[in-house]
Amino acid sequence: MATTAEIGRRGEDVAAAYLEARGYRILDRNVRFLREEVDLVAFQPTARDDGGMIVFVEVKARSGGGFGRPEDAVDAAKQRAIMRVAEAYLHERRLIPSPTRFDVVAVHFGRGEPRVEHFENAFGYFV
Repeated sequence: MATTAEIGRRGEDVAAAYLEARGYRILDRNVRFLREEVDLVAFQPTARDDGGMIVFVEVKARSGGGFGRPEDAVDAAKQRAIMRVAEAYLHERRLIPSPTRFDVVAVHFGRGEPRVEHFENAFGYFV
């Protein structure tokens, strides 16, 4: 039986591969600010090649349905924490005012291949 931490790490790996297959570039993983963390920071180029968007991604993985839908675990408190990490990340790297959004990737493990649901702009933008 896999531990919660192992399921989380596997979920992050699956989410990163999923995003990369869709043209995103993973910039960072497990970015921390104080005691808070965001799982993935990605860059999504635009089709017009006029820049792109920085995407902060919270990954939630589940191996069963007993704890509800993974995306529901990203509550208001978690959203505020992710926004604080994002603000620090952008400030530290002098990326303000880059277009930025917040996504959630839910990974469902079961029999066979993991099922991935990607919720773009799950809870807001920074511009």
